[in-house]
Amino acid sequence: MININSGFLELEANYLFADIERKVAEYRDRNPDRKVISLGIGDVTRPLAPAVVEALHRAVDEMGSAAGFHGYGPYGGYDFLRDAIVEYDYRARGMDIGPDEIFVSDGAKSDVANFQELFSVESIVAVTDPVYPVYVDSNVLAGRAGHKVDGRWSRIVYLPCTPANNFVPSFPEKRPDMIYICSPNNPTGSALRKADLQAWVDYARAEGSVILYDSAYEAFIRDPEVPHSIYECEGARDVAVEFRSFSKTAGFTGLRCAYVVVPKTLKIGDGKGGKIALNPCWYRRQCTKYNGCPYIVQRAAAATYTENGRREVRDIIRGYQDNADLLASAMRNLGLEVFGGVNAPYLWVKTGMDSWKFFDIMLEQAALVCTPGVGFGKSGEGFARLTAFGSPEDTQEAIRRMGELAKTRAL
Repeated sequence: MININSGFLELEANYLFADIERKVAEYRDRNPDRKVISLGIGDVTRPLAPAVVEALHRAVDEMGSAAGFHGYGPYGGYDFLRDAIVEYDYRARGMDIGPDEIFVSDGAKSDVANFQELFSVESIVAVTDPVYPVYVDSNVLAGRAGHKVDGRWSRIVYLPCTPANNFVPSFPEKRPDMIYICSPNNPTGSALRKADLQAWVDYARAEGSVILYDSAYEAFIRDPEVPHSIYECEGARDVAVEFRSFSKTAGFTGLRCAYVVVPKTLKIGDGKGGKIALNPCWYRRQCTKYNGCPYIVQRAAAATYTENGRREVRDIIRGYQDNADLLASAMRNLGLEVFGGVNAPYLWVKTGMDSWKFFDIMLEQAALVCTPGVGFGKSGEGFARLTAFGSPEDTQEAIRRMGELAKTRAL
């Protein structure tokens, strides 16, 4: 008899956000006339920037002619987008990244989940706690996580990030091979300052580890002490892969476009006593399993780097930042302790109760959706994540409802 990959049997039966979706659907069935406002799943609400829409229309028109039609594109992405990424995301900030070190894809979630394929199954993984579930689940499916004991996987190294350590993870006692770092962070909304990130780069260089750095939310950074890229740190090219996305930056959750930076100088052991560069390995993986992000979507992504596109995207980001400021103020007025929301679109709220209980109160009594912190790991218990991705009108209404809820003393 053929057997299933045992990793699927090790996973929790339901994905965190699927559980939330089910609970919300049940509430809507019971309350069909009540509008539910989501401050939970981090999907965007603002329409695409005009420069992006114009680029999509032009690209579609091109595809409608024999001369302008594009079929399969380059596995690493079209040069017009890779060159724009290099110029505006890296060289403009003094970083030396080449176009052939950039790999365009259809989403950072896929990239983060798939990159672990390049490492041996024996590799030890370190993750911050709380953590974006994909980092853990993809390694569970790969057979790298061990077994779950008291809410944690036996072969994964956990790096608690809490108010007690200002959400800056400490170096582990057990050396990891792969270190997942997300900054600005999902879910806590915190962000590592350059000195803290440089310390992790130095640690990885000393220990021979690789940092898988998720910077999907870098566009939300407001603090000049917070780096926008790990490659602002000395020596990072030798130890770090960076993941970026257009989803939250430019509202591409429905279009799907992201990229990975894999420096040519980054090498790991080949299992034979030598070393091998990860850049050609990732290219080979993409050639085998991926046919590339669509031409029209890459044209749309490139439009975000034009003069109009940069201005319009900044306006979109600023709108979400305004929401975050309003939500943070409202939650503090309710007497709740709030973290994040400054350099990220996420607020990490100390609930003073069980995370799911807080979720149920918000949903059942105010028709508001948040994300229970415990869904991101043991260190997330007693917290809830709110997102600033709602419309200004929904954000204001959510704040009003929270005020009414406070009067009941349910929170």
